[in-house]
Amino acid sequence: MMELFTGFQTEWMVALGSILLVNLLLSGDNAVVIALASKNLPHDQRKKAIFWGSFGAVGLRIVLTFVAAALLDIPFLQAAGGLALLWIGISLISDAGGEVECKEASCLKEAIKVILFADLIMSLDNVLALAAIAQTVPGSKYLLISVGLATSIPLVVFGAQLLMSLMDRFPVVMYLGAGILGYAAAEMMVGDKIVGKYLEPYALIVEIGLSVAVVAIGYWLKTRNVAARKEAAVAEQ
Repeated sequence: MMELFTGFQTEWMVALGSILLVNLLLSGDNAVVIALASKNLPHDQRKKAIFWGSFGAVGLRIVLTFVAAALLDIPFLQAAGGLALLWIGISLISDAGGEVECKEASCLKEAIKVILFADLIMSLDNVLALAAIAQTVPGSKYLLISVGLATSIPLVVFGAQLLMSLMDRFPVVMYLGAGILGYAAAEMMVGDKIVGKYLEPYALIVEIGLSVAVVAIGYWLKTRNVAARKEAAVAEQ
């Protein structure tokens, strides 16, 4: 009896450790999106965007944990999600031309929309990994899932705040973050039930290529937008 209890305890601790590690790794994508989407907000609005974005990200994970397996079986869904994530990564760089000047409610609303939409896409495969690990200890499956979801909150919030501070000091971090989103998009496309069959042999090329493409296209659009704003400012004078 004692051996059985000890064996269960070890299995539970291994599963818990795995979930915490997976959360640490997978929460990075969410933190990147929140940081990029909030970066151009005035400083007094950033904390609100981080709070509501993180709250929404965890809420989406709770819902999707119970339906992720079914969703990921839908052909082309992950590929479409990957394309959407590419667009988000590019637009977050191209719009990074300084603080946004608009009404507080409007700014926050737009930033939170971007965060929630991106989190919805990225959480599809994230929660599947969490649910799969929890499944290894059937008797404590829901407890492990709850612990995993609870630990997501501080990881996402702290990660987003840290990344935003780094972006303010080192602008290159913004491009690294966009590259991570490109890589995540490539992984989703390679993992698609149908599209993945054709991309799998070239997975590394696709992952590197899309990571670089997001940064390059985003930088080009940002440069063009900055130049257009300068021309408009000169014309107004």
